[in-house]
Amino acid sequence: MHGMRLADVLSRATPVPIAPMPIRPLSVLTALLHAYMALRLLPALAMLTPAWPLALAALVVSAATIPMPFVSRRIAPNATLGNALKWIGLISMGWFSSMFVLTMARDAGLLLAWLASALGGLQVRWDALLPWTALAVPAMATATSLIGFVNARRTASVKRVDIPIRGLPAALDGFTIAQLSDIHVGPTIKSAYIQRIVDAVNRLGADAIAITGDLVDGTVAELREHIAPLAGLRARHGTFVVTGNHEYYAGAHAWIDELRRLGLKVLLNEHVVLQTRNVRGAQNDEELFESQLVLAGVTDYTAGHFDAAHESDPHLALFDAPPLVHTRVLLAHQPRSAPLAAKAGYQLQLSGHTHGGQFFPWNLFVPMQQPFTAGLHRLHDMWIYVSRGTGYWGPPKRFGAPSEITLLTLVPARS
Repeated sequence: MHGMRLADVLSRATPVPIAPMPIRPLSVLTALLHAYMALRLLPALAMLTPAWPLALAALVVSAATIPMPFVSRRIAPNATLGNALKWIGLISMGWFSSMFVLTMARDAGLLLAWLASALGGLQVRWDALLPWTALAVPAMATATSLIGFVNARRTASVKRVDIPIRGLPAALDGFTIAQLSDIHVGPTIKSAYIQRIVDAVNRLGADAIAITGDLVDGTVAELREHIAPLAGLRARHGTFVVTGNHEYYAGAHAWIDELRRLGLKVLLNEHVVLQTRNVRGAQNDEELFESQLVLAGVTDYTAGHFDAAHESDPHLALFDAPPLVHTRVLLAHQPRSAPLAAKAGYQLQLSGHTHGGQFFPWNLFVPMQQPFTAGLHRLHDMWIYVSRGTGYWGPPKRFGAPSEITLLTLVPARS
């Protein structure tokens, strides 16, 4: 196995500090949005049921607890209470998100109904429409939050994907990569969750394992014990990691050192050459090179904003790669790396970052920032696979975007 040593230089660079999130403006904003929802929903609910105060109580609890994940360290006397406050706040955040979107959708629908009534003469039974749509909002928000919680907390299922590579050497036919992405070890994802993922991946018997960023949401001191099960990942050629944007929020340089201590291979704008079979006694260089695969990795697309020495560069990741090894796979956290990767001559890019939107309707907004949301796509002569993620970020909620452990198999493209 061959690798560049550029990472040794990069890992010593000084990271840029990140300012803490301002809590007070966040609390004021969420309180105002909760007040808006109360004004829009509660009067109509009161027309339908005497139980409307339950909705008021839920909104008050939600507004009060959403800031908890950000202030729990200051107000909780011990770690157990602090973790409980984080759980409550993040669950509230997921419920609030759906409540707000559905309230806005209800208002948009009522506006359209009013216009149709005023301009088109449509007969609208407002006495039925207002209360029943008001009831539908918390009912749907609560149902999606409960289903989303179950989906988020279960161990991700295995998704098998064949990648057809034009001119794939026979020695690489059937080569498998198990991809993990966006696990986000942190407030609600701990060591037991990680151990279940490790066990599921090891059962696959993959040739290589790729972790495409956003592994952590916290410092090494906070999460060292919870990330430790990743040392048990097993694959023929090992486990390879690239940084995501959240590694830079949490202190990327310390995490790079910790992941290497665990035996994982962190690729920072560099590559390794994997010898996929024993070629002792090879008759010529062509036979030797056709049994090799270049596996490269780049830092996060935004890494240069945190540390100029970590500027993401798919071309640099191929520096000194053997030119006769034509099968080249890139690990890049964000799909936005794809245009440069395609120009650099990769056949496949593995990415994450998007979570597939994680839960409706945020999947509708991902295309505003990323060229691909989830699944397998083609860009010029390169395939790009975007994982929906193996964990979740923030609220323990996945709805319409299931988590996944991806097993990718290289196969020859049909002409």
